[in-house]
Amino acid sequence: MTPLQDLVREELSAPVDARVAAFAEHVAELFGDSARAVLFYGSCLRTTELEGQMLDFYVIVSDYRAAYGKRWLAMANRLIPPNVFPVQHDGLQAKYAVLSESDFARLASSRTRNVSVWARFAQPARLVWSHDMDATERAVSAISLAAPALLEAALPMAEGDVSALDLWRRAFALTYAAELRAERQGRAASVVDFDPDRYLRFTAPALAALGMDVEVEEDEPLPLGIHKPSRAARWTWVRRRTEGKLLTLVRLAKASATYAGGVDYLAWKINRHAGTQIAVRPWQRRWPLLGAAFLLPRLLMRGAVR
Repeated sequence: MTPLQDLVREELSAPVDARVAAFAEHVAELFGDSARAVLFYGSCLRTTELEGQMLDFYVIVSDYRAAYGKRWLAMANRLIPPNVFPVQHDGLQAKYAVLSESDFARLASSRTRNVSVWARFAQPARLVWSHDMDATERAVSAISLAAPALLEAALPMAEGDVSALDLWRRAFALTYAAELRAERQGRAASVVDFDPDRYLRFTAPALAALGMDVEVEEDEPLPLGIHKPSRAARWTWVRRRTEGKLLTLVRLAKASATYAGGVDYLAWKINRHAGTQIAVRPWQRRWPLLGAAFLLPRLLMRGAVR
């Protein structure tokens, strides 16, 4: 095992609130024998606030066809991963995304330009339910690809002397801009600033996975040898932003068929993060895809989503 995998394993095994563990077990039971792992991540993990919040889970399954009773759900998950569903348990609410083990390993790595999975799992996560030791090791292996993928994508965009924490802040700023997001400006930096010691610990092992042997000191510049982004690097991120925002729209369209109450969740999330006062009308609940399409241009113009 590499030092990075050791760090990932230690982080994934850290304890969580007992209600989160029980919730994860409940979600795993929805998928029967196809469930392989349930991962907890996101703002509720960072703040430990659960009441009145939307918890975030990823459910890793062996195979989409085995996971669903309906063939069209399996096809939707395979063609436009992940599927996302709402769930409630014991007074808490959550949403969970579904990926197969093979898709999770691919999307958490630099094999894909899309930032959605590797940007999330370069951040802290917890393995709150696992089918067996093999499933645990597969999760560790996949998540160990995420931080190197993030830094590998961000390094060509580094300018001048940057510290380890500045590199992470820059990396998350780039990935946040590559999706339609409702969070306020500065949210990407706050992810790092919430637990800077964690990112300092991960920097050298993540860069070592890229073949870079560097010493990391807080506030000291990293010896990257990069003075300004190349034209190719800028173009790569233009493509990531364009493709990422379009993919977000496609996923929203798909969610109108798979996510009951999706338009209400969308409004709640935007109001919470952007400070808006969006009210969902009855017709928007009846035709959620049209409702989301009606809201989006107004939100873009007001800067509520970027």
